[in-house]
Amino acid sequence: MSTLFPPTQEECDALYAHNPQMPPVQFWKRYTRGRWLRLGLTVLLLTFVIGTLACTECWGDARKMTVNYTMTFVYSLGLWLTNGYAVDWLDRYANWRREPVKRLVLTLLTSLGGSLVVITAINFWFLVIYRGYDPSVMLKPGVMARVMFPLLITTIISLVLHSRSFLMSWREALIRNERLQKEMAQAEAQTLRQQLDPHFMFNALNALTSLVEEEPKLAVRFIRQLSQVYRYVLDARGRDVVSLRDELEFAESYLFLQRIRYGEALQVEMPAPDSVSAQAVVPPLSLQLLIENALKHNVATAGQPLFLRIALDETGQRLRVVNNLRPRRLAPGESTSIGLPNLQGRYRHLTNEQVQVQRTDAEFVVTLPVLALESETVAV
Repeated sequence: MSTLFPPTQEECDALYAHNPQMPPVQFWKRYTRGRWLRLGLTVLLLTFVIGTLACTECWGDARKMTVNYTMTFVYSLGLWLTNGYAVDWLDRYANWRREPVKRLVLTLLTSLGGSLVVITAINFWFLVIYRGYDPSVMLKPGVMARVMFPLLITTIISLVLHSRSFLMSWREALIRNERLQKEMAQAEAQTLRQQLDPHFMFNALNALTSLVEEEPKLAVRFIRQLSQVYRYVLDARGRDVVSLRDELEFAESYLFLQRIRYGEALQVEMPAPDSVSAQAVVPPLSLQLLIENALKHNVATAGQPLFLRIALDETGQRLRVVNNLRPRRLAPGESTSIGLPNLQGRYRHLTNEQVQVQRTDAEFVVTLPVLALESETVAV
């Protein structure tokens, strides 16, 4: 956790979870007060220990001891704040895990450079402004020693702070990786259940029975599309991403089967697979999950059809799936309410881009980031 800056949203959520009944304003005040109290106690402890050990000849002189403790306190507070801000700033702009070399170089520059500036400024104030010496006194060997000693102490403390930051970053990476693996396992299990949904197969076979008797040619096409759907399911199993073209072709086959059941009650608008980039990829069966959700949670009749629109934005980096809202009451156990969270978890495993879910009075909109095949965040 950071030492001086306000905590991140994730840090606040984790802390606030311990006492969710506390009003947010009171929680923030108590948290901030506690952070500064810990900082003050730490600086006072450092002042006492370092001040006592650094000037043993001052023990018998109250005035010298007071000056010694005051200078040590100013050193400790200034250097702790400087290095604390350095750690917080670097944690946000140079992550140990992603850029270890860059972080190490910046750590040395900001920590040692900032500490040297603070120490020099304190000595200049004490010797030149307070004591009245000529500014050239700053270049004398004795004064240089006054600069090097606190810089050495600061380097040791700074190493502790930055080592803690590195260990915390490494620990958070392990926790995040473990959480993502768990989410992926849950998502794969849920996807497998959806892939082999017996209701879908039951409805498909019922529709096929009617087609065989009434429209044999359409029945042959239905069988081919059903075969393509399950072939795609088998091919996509175990893969992190698939081509968006393949996903759209699969959606066409899946929607063909659904249109046989719903007829004019289902109206769909979607881009042609050949119109999208060959480098664009998405998690497999993403569209199937969203289409199935729309059909499951809404009423669709010939008089009031369900409109489903799948479209890429102008940049080709966002895929929007929109359906009008005609909510229907679900039977107990019909919906597990984990499909979208699992899809969001699968995206977190691949990229920092988030799945956006919006619900208005008239529409339900899910926006999926479209990944690039050459991106380092994608594992095929």
